[in-house]
Amino acid sequence: MSDAFADLDLGLPEPRSARRVVVAMSGGVDSSVTAALLKEAGYDVVGITLQLYDHGSAVGRKGACCAGQDIHDASLVAERIGIPHYVLDYESRFRESVIDDFADSYLRGETPIPCVRCNQTVKFRDLLATARDLGAEALATGHYVRRVAGPHGTELHRAVDPAKDQSYFLFATTREQLDFLRFPLGGLTKEQTRDHARRLGLVVQDKPDSQDICFVPNGNYAEIVKKLRPGAADPGEIVHLDGTVIGRHEGIVHYTIGQRRGLGIGGRKGEDGAPETDPLYVVRLEPDTRRVVVGPRAALGAGEVRIGPVNWLGPVNRIGGGDVATPVAGIRVAAKLRSTQGPATGTLYPDRTGARLVLDDPLYGISAGQAAVFYDAEAGARVLGGGWIVGTDSGDAERASLRLTPAMPPRISPVSVAE
Repeated sequence: MSDAFADLDLGLPEPRSARRVVVAMSGGVDSSVTAALLKEAGYDVVGITLQLYDHGSAVGRKGACCAGQDIHDASLVAERIGIPHYVLDYESRFRESVIDDFADSYLRGETPIPCVRCNQTVKFRDLLATARDLGAEALATGHYVRRVAGPHGTELHRAVDPAKDQSYFLFATTREQLDFLRFPLGGLTKEQTRDHARRLGLVVQDKPDSQDICFVPNGNYAEIVKKLRPGAADPGEIVHLDGTVIGRHEGIVHYTIGQRRGLGIGGRKGEDGAPETDPLYVVRLEPDTRRVVVGPRAALGAGEVRIGPVNWLGPVNRIGGGDVATPVAGIRVAAKLRSTQGPATGTLYPDRTGARLVLDDPLYGISAGQAAVFYDAEAGARVLGGGWIVGTDSGDAERASLRLTPAMPPRISPVSVAE
């Protein structure tokens, strides 16, 4: 038994052999090592792999999960470490909760994060319920995040390795779910995880990490969206903030807020006829009118972010003697508004529809459909909660500055796809 994990404690009563833990096994190195370490530590481990989409199209693909070769790899690992392993068909649930939502988000002019939706619905709702049905006392995953026992209950914290931290993608985890979940890899680096895989002789020890959205072949998300929602490929106008039509596009699905390259509009001339040197960015998508609105970088700046319903894991209000899972008005936070960006400081105010985040300094390229995830403003390690971005304080001003023409194209209607 590994000295580092001989005392791996999940906070469950002894004896460990009587404590069943279900491990979500995607077929990658992280979830495989999670299952192996828990088995090594003496727990009653059951591995479950979810088939989430048509495995036939994914056989042999590298960097995917939950289909084809990945299911086979998970089965080999389970056999190697001596645990029962089950493959559950969640394809219909995944289609409804993740893929359809992904397509509809682009149709609304948003930039979705399907991995968050998958964690929020299929994995931490449906799979968690299945784990309980199997008599498990915990569901363990290979996510790089830490579950910490705090003075007022269980807390969610960043992983020790900042390069692998996945807390941004788990902001929607509820307090009840967090009580049942375990994340054994949160205190490791990725190289340490691979070292364990080599020590344990797992076939996935050198398997590359997932890079693309699992259900999007070759990373071409636009083709998937156009297949599911043909209206997203309807052509329209590219319009400058001053109202000038400066080009045409082949579907808003090809554009995201803050995009600079690949706009297909060529150069724009100023009043003196000379080419303008300032680059143009996508500042807004208008799905109702099929317009892509562009402007200077300054137009992307936002000092306030509007957020939908917040999943709050931090200190709570006390109203009438009971705990209310909403942020305290005026609480200081460090907020991540994209997974690849560092945190920005600001002040959070709950409201009737969710919350407002007032930033200390303006940020650029904030997009609806992304997540706003809040961390402790001082230490920056504890996840206080998060919600989906619905807009910014600059939206109304920009809309007022755009001179719309009377003729408006018809509204795009989502197209349903049969199972």
